[in-house]
Amino acid sequence: MSRVAKRPIQIPKGVQVTVADGTVNVKGPKGASAFNVPDAVGVEQSDGSLQIVQRSQAYGASALAGTARALLANMCLGVSTGFERKLTLVGVGYRAAAKGKTLGLTLGFSHPIDYAIPEGITVETPSQTEIVVKGVDKQLVGQVAADIRGFRPPESYKGKGVRYADEQVVIKESKKK
Repeated sequence: MSRVAKRPIQIPKGVQVTVADGTVNVKGPKGASAFNVPDAVGVEQSDGSLQIVQRSQAYGASALAGTARALLANMCLGVSTGFERKLTLVGVGYRAAAKGKTLGLTLGFSHPIDYAIPEGITVETPSQTEIVVKGVDKQLVGQVAADIRGFRPPESYKGKGVRYADEQVVIKESKKK
């Protein structure tokens, strides 16, 4: 069994976990989430913790057990505290504005971009050049942030574009004569 899967998952306070018929349902103050456990992996619940059990010795079952443990741990963390990703717009005239279930972006193109925010994600714009993506599902938060960044990734000569708040962009030196 993988080293990751051997560690038990501590269930945070205020989070309810139910394990039934190969499905784990997690409910907390921020929302709810469900996970279908693969056949090669089992989940056992005991006094405030979850333990992953490897049921099969087939090739890849150990890796599947570690993946299942990581996904369940992220679900427990997501419904209790949630996940967020911050983006920064760098460039003259680059703006963002959240309007209901759409995010309006002005990124130097001839047209504005209207991005439809998926269900379960909230997008806030504290200022015109900052975007905060929040949600319960870690994968979905990261995917939405990557989609927004993908409209205008930071270029390497001036550093203009949409970047993660903690991203370091290496600026290249311009051509010499």
